[in-house]
Amino acid sequence: MSLETITLGGGCFWCLEAVYEQVDGVAAVESGYCNGHVAMPSYEQVCQGDTGHAEVVQLRFDPAVIGLRELLEIFFTIHDPTTLNRQGNDVGPQYRSGIYWQQPAHEAIARQVLDECQAALGGRVVTELQPLANYHRAEDYHQHYFANHPHQGYCSFVVAPKVEKFRRSFAARVKA
Repeated sequence: MSLETITLGGGCFWCLEAVYEQVDGVAAVESGYCNGHVAMPSYEQVCQGDTGHAEVVQLRFDPAVIGLRELLEIFFTIHDPTTLNRQGNDVGPQYRSGIYWQQPAHEAIARQVLDECQAALGGRVVTELQPLANYHRAEDYHQHYFANHPHQGYCSFVVAPKVEKFRRSFAARVKA
């Protein structure tokens, strides 16, 4: 099995992580920060909004099971790509929508899906498409957050509905 990697930002990383941990063909999900100017930032630094980092999840996936196009279709279904530096009540540049690629082939696929999304949403999509830079893994307590804290308030009211939306919209893609 040859795994590929893509990094996605769509608001709080707990939401994306909770969804992608349930996607068939996704072998690993890691919460982290990317595309900022501070080396090895802490969560507290990123939350201040001035490091330039986005909260992201890094996905390692098996393209023989699920392709990047479908991973991005899930991405555009579970977050709002039309709100700049915001997802719901989470506000700040760290919550921006972004696709951060490492392989030129991934950039081409992402550009195509992004263009289709732009057309469908009347040109209102603010998702950035950039090469991955300055990635740093988030602190251990952020990893598998929803799985470890499903009854925490934010998880119950924000994360769980996104997971349910994924499960309804992509039932055939839920891990057995």
